[in-house]
Amino acid sequence: MQRYFIYLAYNGAGYHGWQIQPNAMSVQQKLEETLSMVLRTEISVTGAGRTDTGVHASLMVAHFDLQQPLDDPAILADRLNRVLPKDISIDRIVPVTPDAHARFSALSRTYKYYVTTRKDPFYHDFLCRVRGEYDMERMNEAADILFEYIDFTSFSRLHTDVKTNNCRIMHARWERINDTDLVFTIQADRFLRNMVRAIVGTLLQVGRGKLTLDGFRRVIEQKDRCSAGDSAVGNALFLTDIEYPEALFQNDSIQ
Repeated sequence: MQRYFIYLAYNGAGYHGWQIQPNAMSVQQKLEETLSMVLRTEISVTGAGRTDTGVHASLMVAHFDLQQPLDDPAILADRLNRVLPKDISIDRIVPVTPDAHARFSALSRTYKYYVTTRKDPFYHDFLCRVRGEYDMERMNEAADILFEYIDFTSFSRLHTDVKTNNCRIMHARWERINDTDLVFTIQADRFLRNMVRAIVGTLLQVGRGKLTLDGFRRVIEQKDRCSAGDSAVGNALFLTDIEYPEALFQNDSIQ
């Protein structure tokens, strides 16, 4: 049995998130169906995480197993790209150790969230449009507070099946792209469901002057989702990177 990591990207607009849903199309379902058809055997894939409905990934990783090793994983990647719809693309497929796990072996994940104050007729599907001025410096001061905590219950979707709401945030920073656009980048060892969008929505309240830095701190400490701001829209959120230990990769394959 040979395990492979498959690196892919997708536009999430047409899918109900990554994970298979009972009555809606997901990225995982489309990938499994295509792999099974191309390889002529039933294939199941396990993703590195679960992006919500409408959320995109410029880099997602999943793993799958085959009884016989592939002669050339690049050929399979090309065949999949010929069959998959235009909103899903395969970057590469690499062999990994039998115990490598797309989700549990990940060291970190990185998301980016894009905000604009302009009306854009071309990229509006990938931006969160806001009105008015935002204090980016104050939002970054609030983002720095995130490093002081590990329990992010206040930014988690209610009634999930996770055993802990603890996460270790490694990076959280707003940057200005141009006069009208901002991007928020956040990296952590794991994320809770809806966590990034809830953090962004609350930080935007800080940027508008509707929430103080002390108020932001209280939101975290209350461990109550109702105390945080509304979740920012999903279409402006991208999963952009996942890091793994180098020891998982075989045959000098590159992450």
